[in-house]
Amino acid sequence: MKTPNGPDRFTSGNSRPFAPIDVAGALVDIALPSPATRLAGIDIAGFRGRADSSVVLQVIPYPAVTMFIDFAGALRFDDARGVSKQGSVIAGIAPGRVRASGSGRDVDCLQVRMSPVTAHRVLGSAELHGSVATLEDLWGRDGSRIQERLQAAKTWGERFAITNSALAGQIDIHRSVDPEVAFIWARMVMGRGQVRVERLATDVGWSRKRLWSRFVGQVGITPSKAAKLIRFDYAAHRLAAGDSPAVVAAESGFVDQSHLCRDAVAFSGLTPTAIANAAWLAVDSVAWPAAEHGLQS
Repeated sequence: MKTPNGPDRFTSGNSRPFAPIDVAGALVDIALPSPATRLAGIDIAGFRGRADSSVVLQVIPYPAVTMFIDFAGALRFDDARGVSKQGSVIAGIAPGRVRASGSGRDVDCLQVRMSPVTAHRVLGSAELHGSVATLEDLWGRDGSRIQERLQAAKTWGERFAITNSALAGQIDIHRSVDPEVAFIWARMVMGRGQVRVERLATDVGWSRKRLWSRFVGQVGITPSKAAKLIRFDYAAHRLAAGDSPAVVAAESGFVDQSHLCRDAVAFSGLTPTAIANAAWLAVDSVAWPAAEHGLQS
């Protein structure tokens, strides 16, 4: 595949390349770092290719904080409030109805997904409050320098190494989440969102009020919304895999199919049928195999 910077300049390097995947008309190559280099709670994937026309994607929310590094200078993210961010951005957990689009035909970006437990140490992610911010908004000049180093890299292996180093360098040991919050998040993920939040508060010896306060302050959303998001993420992948909305609703903890539809529209603005065909999910089985079906941890 001919790439934006020419077929010979950029190579896979120390990474795992995969066959191209069609994403809304764009044939996209995916590269993943070696599993041995993975940082706890952080997954990275690289995307590169070219579309016949500009690509517009409805973002399907998932239980992670996300960083997009744009090398083609063409990405734009628009939220439901009409706020637009260009280039490299960070999206807080459950950012609302966000649409990603490219002003050109080149696809060349790196995406990082972080569990909120890890993201709090790296970004202080609760500060995002479910919104979208640029890298410079959070890291200032450090954000610009990191992007310059990534832009100069000649292989995906170099890009992955620079990204891991940058993220590790931003970790603040004094900004760790409470062990109780980490435990509750892990229980939510293990239960695919089908948990009783009040019971979890009792399990850690906290009052409901204390759990809500600490969880919102460190994760960025309420415990009940977090559980619903994890449940929705599992359901969305089941829908994308071809399961019917009725079956997904029955097996994912929803009262009925209309309940699934309400949550789908609330999180993504899309019906279950539209989610089943969403281009945003086309790469997930390759790019995020460990995070599929609500397994992001």
